[in-house]
Amino acid sequence: MHDATYAPPASLDSLRQRSLIVGVVGLAAASSGAFMNPGQFFHSYLLAFLFWLAAALGALALSMLHHLSGGGWGVVLRRVFEAASRTLPWMALFFVPIAFGMTHLYPWTDQGVVAGDHILSGKAAYLNVPFFLVRAAVYFAIWCGLALALSRWSAEQDRTGDPALAVRMQRVSAGGLVIYVLSMTFASIDWAMSMEPHWFSTMYGFLFVIGQAIMGLAIAILVARRLSKEAPMAGVYNPGHFHDFGKLLFAFSMVWAYLSFCQFLIIWSANLPEEIPWYLHRMHHGWEYLAIALVASHFIVPFVVLLSRRTKRNATVLARMAMWMIVARFLDLFFMIGPEAYPEGLSLHWIDMAAIVGVGGLWVSLFIGNLKSRSLLPVHDRDFEHALQAPQGH
Repeated sequence: MHDATYAPPASLDSLRQRSLIVGVVGLAAASSGAFMNPGQFFHSYLLAFLFWLAAALGALALSMLHHLSGGGWGVVLRRVFEAASRTLPWMALFFVPIAFGMTHLYPWTDQGVVAGDHILSGKAAYLNVPFFLVRAAVYFAIWCGLALALSRWSAEQDRTGDPALAVRMQRVSAGGLVIYVLSMTFASIDWAMSMEPHWFSTMYGFLFVIGQAIMGLAIAILVARRLSKEAPMAGVYNPGHFHDFGKLLFAFSMVWAYLSFCQFLIIWSANLPEEIPWYLHRMHHGWEYLAIALVASHFIVPFVVLLSRRTKRNATVLARMAMWMIVARFLDLFFMIGPEAYPEGLSLHWIDMAAIVGVGGLWVSLFIGNLKSRSLLPVHDRDFEHALQAPQGH
């Protein structure tokens, strides 16, 4: 049972039901497209899967970051992060269609193609179906293990107030963050980079990691804004909290811009035939316009808007900025894997949107169910009192 003082509002029930309905309808529509165009369906489903997986993994990473660093910002968002990360077992289930659609997504699954390509032949020890599936199982075992362990200890801390639990979560988070970054790096190589298996980049995994942090934080900001409109959280969140959220969102956006520019600069200046084609595919046939839009939406706009202290302290404006960043995350992910689905030029299929809405509706419904199962605040956290007294003028 959660603490009655910080019980989730009943209004979340209707939102959960609507999300479930939207998810079922969207996924049914996307699935109908599988019979007409299976290749398009699996590309669209992979895009949707990676997009919403980022919300769960970003929340897990931010939860571990807070256990390590402390601070009021993480106390008031901890339950949101935990609720999002507890959807990871369901995301493992959502991965199953990708396993069935591998032949439509990854050219290295075709033995004829591999036999006639010396580069793919050299990578065959790593890029093969059995090892791919084993690695996927390991990734989800790691992520689910971390998420469920931290969530269980957090719930136990609510019941007992045992200070040793905070130390345990901090120690697990220290190693957990390292393991998460490493496992997500390999997962991004497996699930996205290997769609174009001749190409490689050592920064690719870090771009996924920082993108997931942005996604997780943006969703948490939207939830915080929604909860702040009614009891019991209306008296908890204050401009100081949103100021902290905005500073983190600004920092993550700048790190994304730095890594993206470094990857482009290094590959473009080296001009190696095995590296440069990835960018060449994205600089023609309409994809160049998406690249420009991505720079504007993912860097210029957040830089200009979030640089202002007043903007960061305004919960409504910050929530709109969070929504903007979620759209920017979609554009970035589409830029990274879209050209493999649309080699003839920039395009957006209706199955893309149906899959995003379908998987998203189910994910949001699961997330709200997790959020409603516990108190909205960890009342025995060592920074709890400090978090509620966060200065509104800093």
